[in-house]
Amino acid sequence: MKVATVVLARALALAWAVFWMYFFVAESLEWDTPVRAALLWVGLGVVFLVLTLAPWRWEAAGGLVLVLVGFLIGVVYAIWAPAGLRPSVRLVTTLVFGVPPILSGILFLAHRHSLAAHA
Repeated sequence: MKVATVVLARALALAWAVFWMYFFVAESLEWDTPVRAALLWVGLGVVFLVLTLAPWRWEAAGGLVLVLVGFLIGVVYAIWAPAGLRPSVRLVTTLVFGVPPILSGILFLAHRHSLAAHA
């Protein structure tokens, strides 16, 4: 159970970060985004990757950061989403941005808590 929890947490966080990194790069290439703007989006993808890898070293702190960042991303995107999006698209995108890091962070924290309880 302990190993499965941390493996699931890592896989979920990594899938989230890699998906968004791919999305940011692909969208920038498809829309011929100016280099400065593309670098901003790719930089955000790199931040997502760093946030994903942090709990692999610092499980409790990294898990907490993922939870907080997931909530922050969800709220910010819900407010800042591009105008003209249908409400259903806005909702799905907000959930895809915010829920995976929240769930992953909770799993990292649960794993850390179970290890501490057994020690």
